[in-house]
Amino acid sequence: MKNMEEYSLFDDVSKVVDHAASHMDIHPGLLDQIKQCNSVYKFNFPLRNGDGTYQVIEGFRVQHSHHKLPVKGGIRFSSFVNEEEVKGLAALMTYKCALVNIPYGGAKGGVTIDPTKYNTDQLEKITRRYTSELIKKKFIGPAIDVPAPDYGTGSREMAWIVDTFEAFNPDAINAKGCVTGKPLSQHGIEGRTEATGMGVFIGIREAVSIKEDMDALGLTVGLAGKKIIVQGLGNVGYYSAKFLEEAGAKIIGIAEYNGGIWNEEGIDIEDIKRYQVANKGFKGYSKGTFMEDTMSLLTYPCDILIPAALENQITLENANQIQAKIIGEAANGPVTQDADVILLEKGIMIIPDMYLNAGGVTVSYFEWLKNLSRVSFGKLEKRYDMKKYDLLLESIEKATGDTFSESQKEIIVRGASERDLVNSGLEETMVTAYHHMNGVRKEKQIKDLRTAGFIVALERIAISYMDLGIFP
Repeated sequence: MKNMEEYSLFDDVSKVVDHAASHMDIHPGLLDQIKQCNSVYKFNFPLRNGDGTYQVIEGFRVQHSHHKLPVKGGIRFSSFVNEEEVKGLAALMTYKCALVNIPYGGAKGGVTIDPTKYNTDQLEKITRRYTSELIKKKFIGPAIDVPAPDYGTGSREMAWIVDTFEAFNPDAINAKGCVTGKPLSQHGIEGRTEATGMGVFIGIREAVSIKEDMDALGLTVGLAGKKIIVQGLGNVGYYSAKFLEEAGAKIIGIAEYNGGIWNEEGIDIEDIKRYQVANKGFKGYSKGTFMEDTMSLLTYPCDILIPAALENQITLENANQIQAKIIGEAANGPVTQDADVILLEKGIMIIPDMYLNAGGVTVSYFEWLKNLSRVSFGKLEKRYDMKKYDLLLESIEKATGDTFSESQKEIIVRGASERDLVNSGLEETMVTAYHHMNGVRKEKQIKDLRTAGFIVALERIAISYMDLGIFP
């Protein structure tokens, strides 16, 4: 297996773009412009430790495409962060946003640290200094570049970022929109925490709802009874597994960096998550078999395998051993392009990352819109709708003589909350994008969803450039 220094996610993404373009009539110069990163910012800054020593921290921010502004993409804290990884993730964000029709260009950021080895004070210093470096070069702002959480970061870091940005820009009325994934107290949005996992669930649900596709895999339609293995029980893996389990699927394996758990009878997600939080892992969990070699779990028999951790997890080294019928890429770039070829030859359906984990950026878009409008979704119309539906029910009761029960009235009359509207918008986005992508796959008689997804994305990006008159 290639190590993280040798592997280039950006090169992998570029190969897929070239393959997708071979099915299209696209100007070579336009294709080259689309593929390249528009801006790459690499910088270093010092961190003063409590004992008086100093450490030099390396940071990155890459803006891949300016065909639409602002650009959008998370900030990752990981010891594996390097320029090629950040460039690749930024490129994926461009194509992801285009595929699900969210009006952003793609970007990504990262800091090369292991966040588990730093205390809260140190992480705050790193985050605020990273933000100030972006501000100095105008690499952040609600109309320029809007970061979000990623691996190793969360709502806490986003709160530090927005606070730092506001300190530098006290007169910016839309300053809250400089970053998404914020806590609700800092003008975040209901449903953002579980958004990526919810998107994974909706995407897989749509995939297994199509009979002809499931017949080709030898699977039944629907999620009920499907056996699933999940790699990574962080935010994305946890919510993906939770929603899938609630829909009737059975989680039989979970792989984490410090050990995995296996139980063919099914694993209770809420129970295993509580145990993981309390014990920092799965070791000692009595309701399953603990496994030291977590990578081997990816090769166990199952209906659906969901890699929800890091990139470069299914490679030439283990692709031939994968026994899943469907791979749902909840992480960014978990399957290398060399492995992708092998998996497709084995007849495995791959639901690509550029589509499947788009729930996060979709709800981030809603949060950004909320920040710009400075009003919560549903706040203006909720009570009006409730009164209107209440009067409608009264009229129906008078006209028919029938009476609605209190529970029926509550369901019908209840106005939509912010979470209801966010989930509705997310579902509409994910459902529409999947069937469009799958329709292109069948129309062009392409084997895989990934190529079809990139075709959809490239078409939309190309139109943006052509409408500007930059290319013929």
